Amino acid sequence: MFPARTFANKKVGVFGLARSGTACAEALRLGGAQVFAWDDDAQSVEKAKQEGLAIGDLRAMDFAKLDSLVLSPGVPLTHPKPHWTVEKAKAAGVEIIGDTEIFQREIKDSGAKLVAITGTNGKSTTTALAGHLFASAGRDVDVGGNIGTAVFLLRQPVKDRVYVLELSSFQIDLTPSLKPDAGILINITPDHLDRHGTIENYVAVKARLFARQTAGDTAIIGVDESWGEDIVRKLDTGATVLPVSVERALDNGLSAPEGILEERRDGKELASLDLRQLPALKGRHNWQNAAMAYAAGRALGLSLADIRQGLMSFAGLAHRMQEIGRLDGVAFVNDSKATNADAAAKALSSFDEIYWIAGGIAKAGGITPLSSFFPKIRRAYLIGQAADEFAQTIGGKAPFIKTGTLDKAVEAAAQDAIKDGRSGAVVLLSPACASFDHYRNFEVRGDAFVKAVAALPGIRMTERGNGHADKPQ
Repeated sequence: MFPARTFANKKVGVFGLARSGTACAEALRLGGAQVFAWDDDAQSVEKAKQEGLAIGDLRAMDFAKLDSLVLSPGVPLTHPKPHWTVEKAKAAGVEIIGDTEIFQREIKDSGAKLVAITGTNGKSTTTALAGHLFASAGRDVDVGGNIGTAVFLLRQPVKDRVYVLELSSFQIDLTPSLKPDAGILINITPDHLDRHGTIENYVAVKARLFARQTAGDTAIIGVDESWGEDIVRKLDTGATVLPVSVERALDNGLSAPEGILEERRDGKELASLDLRQLPALKGRHNWQNAAMAYAAGRALGLSLADIRQGLMSFAGLAHRMQEIGRLDGVAFVNDSKATNADAAAKALSSFDEIYWIAGGIAKAGGITPLSSFFPKIRRAYLIGQAADEFAQTIGGKAPFIKTGTLDKAVEAAAQDAIKDGRSGAVVLLSPACASFDHYRNFEVRGDAFVKAVAALPGIRMTERGNGHADKPQ
């Protein structure tokens, strides 16, 4: 943690006492601010009080005495209705910001660099990957934000330190002076409309990532949806604009429609990389993540060789198409994060010889949307409450057995895959279901899969499969 000195001698209300809120409140206090921290949850207030935070009941406070209100990103700013603290702050003319806004003010003029990453899907993988590229190239890098580490739990800003932050639309909404050296918008699909009201509002918030950029900054924008294309057309800040597509070739920008990443300017190829053999980045969606991280690395001076090495050594995020081990040429992949059919489709589209473990508590529609992938499934191993429903959906389109439990599914799938001896075979846990019938969450389910795979005789586990995270700090 480091002090937020830009708020010295100011009176600041902090609402929301989860991890980012408590870290921000303490950073403000260390920096000389008078802090009034509060939460609607009495237990959170009591816990913060016991930890020595400066508690102040914002319900009874005259907000006109405050200089700023720091709002947790999970608290409604506009929709479905502004939170009571927002209404009080607006009535008093008090700025409403988030911890990321204070962080932005702290790093200004420090010589540190900021890579800010947003998008509807792929934020966490792209953030972790970009951080890994800088770390593997020997750069001084910290990774945080929405990916898990609150910004004020990162190290203090110093010259040439690179911060790679995952930012949600809620965080961008609370960071009016956001000015990344490299800003990344991966993609946009309708999401969080309960908080933004309309898709137009949601897109407008995402576009603010680039609003304050100037010459010398880079705006990296996915253009495989019309909203991204529209942002590119309208952007006129002086920053370098780099469109990215994994659906079509671009004469200006980055594209990888067939898995060969090409960087072009005016139709001329500047560099290329083959993404198809990256061990932890299978599938078109991961090609998009890799292209975005590549662009951030190039924008901040990484060489092509540095990026290539970093992409090859990236171990992936736990529970997201994570290869955890190999046995007799069969790969074992943990995609426990795939809790619905749409997520499972990304994994199923990435492999050709699949021994598929699926099931749990089915979502609406089940696995019917995945029927086009059934011809690639050598056998399905159905577990949990959804086993009967999934068996009916698969019918005669692919072989299946109902194993009931995950450990039995792993054992059966391993035996079948090894016996069949197919090149490129993968035992894939991509459940297309929630985990709550047997496991508290998808992480616990994924850990159970790793444990079951590790128990197979002769298995060679990867470093990540052994539980050692490759997460840049």
